[in-house]
Amino acid sequence: MSPYSTLVESAVSKARWRLLPMLIVMYIMSILDRVNVGFAKSALQIDTGISDSAFALGAGIFFVSYAIFEVPSNVILSRVGPRIWLCRIMVTWGLVASAMMFATTEMSFYVLRFLLGIAEAGFYPGVLLTLTYWFPAKVRAQANGILLFGFAGALVIGGPISGALLDMRGIGGLKGWEWMFLIEGVMAVVVGIIAFFVIVDRPHNAKWLTSAEQNALQAVLDQEAAEKSVDSPHTVLQTLRNPKVMFFALNFFIVQIAAYGLIFYLPTQVAQIMGQKIGLMVGFVTSIPWLLALFVVFFVTRWSDRHHERRRVTVASLYTIFGICVCLSAHGSPIFAIAALSIGASTYLSGTPIFYAFLSERLSGLGIATGIALVNSIGNLGGFVAPSLRTYVEQNHGGSAAGLYTLGSAALLAALMLALMPKGWRTVVAKVRETPREGNAALKGAGTALPRA
Repeated sequence: MSPYSTLVESAVSKARWRLLPMLIVMYIMSILDRVNVGFAKSALQIDTGISDSAFALGAGIFFVSYAIFEVPSNVILSRVGPRIWLCRIMVTWGLVASAMMFATTEMSFYVLRFLLGIAEAGFYPGVLLTLTYWFPAKVRAQANGILLFGFAGALVIGGPISGALLDMRGIGGLKGWEWMFLIEGVMAVVVGIIAFFVIVDRPHNAKWLTSAEQNALQAVLDQEAAEKSVDSPHTVLQTLRNPKVMFFALNFFIVQIAAYGLIFYLPTQVAQIMGQKIGLMVGFVTSIPWLLALFVVFFVTRWSDRHHERRRVTVASLYTIFGICVCLSAHGSPIFAIAALSIGASTYLSGTPIFYAFLSERLSGLGIATGIALVNSIGNLGGFVAPSLRTYVEQNHGGSAAGLYTLGSAALLAALMLALMPKGWRTVVAKVRETPREGNAALKGAGTALPRA
């Protein structure tokens, strides 16, 4: 039996169809413009003379500026609303992403990647925060997982698209990688403008919800916020000093080393496995792991919501499989390596939405805006460390296999941290004693049955 009233279920269903498709498309563009540098790697280096170490630094420096500006960005979003702020982010990063076509020297490469991080800062945690404005805890993991369809979708379609654009070399006097950066950046700007007319800030702003649906959904969300642990941080400074939040941030940082170390170099790794240059065919094969991940994420997050499964053991198990598969991809036939990478990508993406659902259920108020942004920003610094770490290990300690072992070990360490999480941090134990009267009245009037904590 559903824990929510018919009114709440109706409102959530409408929100899924009205908001999530647009957010998915936006997220696809975000990931495409973030990781397309991996497809441009070989051609860019040949044309510009950028070294492997310089490329690794430039690929990773995006995450430094991204991390610096992520918390302020999410705080602003919590005050001005998702509609204005997410669309502003998207148009800005699209312009900078197009400007990547002018990255012809190491310094210009560094500067543009740094600016891209500033422009995109706050987008993903902003979208996660937006989901907390619309989806109650019982259905949030699946909402987070559906959002990650954008991540996997970007890497499914991004491979063939980026590969095809790279094959446009010489058309109009531009190199293939210049076409790729230009077109994919312009696509982001167009989507950002369209999103301004689709995104809605809160339930009471949605004209496609009835008044009863607006009140019922908002009442459930308000009630859940009131029921969260009393030791949840409620201000920016409290969140920054909170040991639980910092634990989650460190954990996400470690697993992101494995994730981005794989993502940035996956096209190159697949090209080596196939013995071909990076182009359309490599792009198609590179999309296979993420295509499988689309299906796995859907079923795992649906299962998580149905059983309200938010235990850290679940995420730890998924990250363990991820780490093992990354290590195994260093061996065996091309088919075996692609299969291992496919399973690894699926388990990584399946664990992430449950991880964030676990986190968001332990934060409230401004603390949830700051906490999500802080965890994501520190976590994404793993994207800065990953390229340089993998390059260093491969050049000094045994080639590509050693690099994959290092990435896999990072995922296993993240899994171990979650498995050994302090007992008092695993569940929400303390409740606010008194629920706001407005919330109770709205719930009573909507006929809403509250979910059990």
